[in-house]
Amino acid sequence: MSVRCNRRQAKTLGFERVLYSFRRCPYAIRARLALAISETVCGWREVHLARKPDAMLAASPKGTVPVLVLGDGTVIDESILIMRWALAGNDPEGWLDRDDADLIERNDGPFKHDLDRYKYPDRHQSDVLAHRESGMQFLRTLDSRLSTSSQLCGPKRGLADAAIMPFVRQFAAVDREWFAAQPIPHLLAWLAAHLESPLFAAIMVKAEPWSPGDPEIALPGTVGDGQPPVHCRAKSS
Repeated sequence: MSVRCNRRQAKTLGFERVLYSFRRCPYAIRARLALAISETVCGWREVHLARKPDAMLAASPKGTVPVLVLGDGTVIDESILIMRWALAGNDPEGWLDRDDADLIERNDGPFKHDLDRYKYPDRHQSDVLAHRESGMQFLRTLDSRLSTSSQLCGPKRGLADAAIMPFVRQFAAVDREWFAAQPIPHLLAWLAAHLESPLFAAIMVKAEPWSPGDPEIALPGTVGDGQPPVHCRAKSS
């Protein structure tokens, strides 16, 4: 698998690789899901988006999360590439076997366009209801697919589920009561199951924003955090 990335001088302290992340960002969430399930140990630097650390900007001047800095200075600053890179190294649940590049592209393109304009109408000067309905067309497609299998590419979760779920979560959070009342029962059940999973809980722990000089900590959900791999953990009651 080829990984397009920026090669810039970067330094990691204490870990072979370091992830710059923001807890609620859907792109960062999906990267953390893949890093955790693949047991890819890395340092974790939570970012305050209004005060992005110089080290992150030196590695990836575009200034968006996630950014994964490898030990040799390679920088991967696209979330889907981080996912594919991590899973190429270790894929204990076979996520790469349950991929759908076209569906992910629809999520990252038209659906994300509608999501942004539904969630942030003032920023985009957008018609909230029009973009909500346009986004729902994609979600109905997902619901139809989930009517025949519990996950988007079969009975087990895979790359497509992990890549798309964080964006559905963000759409649902704009108006939770309205979303819960929509006639998309299969999608609602799928989303709830992912949000209740030990994997999601592991990668959504909170942390203070990182500053230079702070102790390096392991990304939650990886073996390096001192816990068993998330794909081996029993679901808490």
